[in-house]
Amino acid sequence: MERVDILTIAAHPDDIELTCAGTLIRMIDQGYSVGILDLTQGEMGTRGTPEIRAREAEAARAVIGAKARERMNLGDSRLTTSIENRLAVAEQIRLARPTTVILPYWEARHPDHYIAATLGYEACYAAGLKQLPVAGEPHRPKKILYASMYWEVKPSFLVDISAQFSRKIDAVNCFSSQFAGDLRDVTELYPAWGQLIDRITTQCKYYGHLMGVAYAEPFIVKEVMAVDDIVNIPVVSV
Repeated sequence: MERVDILTIAAHPDDIELTCAGTLIRMIDQGYSVGILDLTQGEMGTRGTPEIRAREAEAARAVIGAKARERMNLGDSRLTTSIENRLAVAEQIRLARPTTVILPYWEARHPDHYIAATLGYEACYAAGLKQLPVAGEPHRPKKILYASMYWEVKPSFLVDISAQFSRKIDAVNCFSSQFAGDLRDVTELYPAWGQLIDRITTQCKYYGHLMGVAYAEPFIVKEVMAVDDIVNIPVVSV
């Protein structure tokens, strides 16, 4: 993993594309560097193979413009918060030395997703310990954000991705092994290409409408938010 300003950590290839790719693209447009860390190879997915998903993940990285993407092999559908995994992820954080880390939301349908949130948080803390027995100089990120697309979870803040939305969709479209399919097949979470794009569009429009823009992505933080200028807060009250 190369040094980056923002490191996003997720369980599977395609997770970050679905949740926060628009924000990553916007941050790159603003001059920041981004890294992506997939904790597993996605080898338990019904569709595709690890080799196909690796090619798709690299294509999506190029669309997003991320500086680096690393794919760990911590076990799809077997991900745990073991000490060994914590050390492995902490080493990647030390190599990347990000200011900001984006994790999945800490509640989810798929166990790997909420485990990734816990594992990522623990690794961020551990990476700053001087005596940690892994390579690299101690480093602890300044800020941890949680990306969530669950309508019932109230976000702490929203990021306007109106100018980046089409590229977010382009990044999602890189994962054809996962999302292409018969539109009549509604037996899985993301059953078909057209339905997936419609879902993402509806979600991002919903959050965009909350702040008066076309499209937005939501984030949660566990700390309070600080505001320096109460006159120029962007979202209007009435």
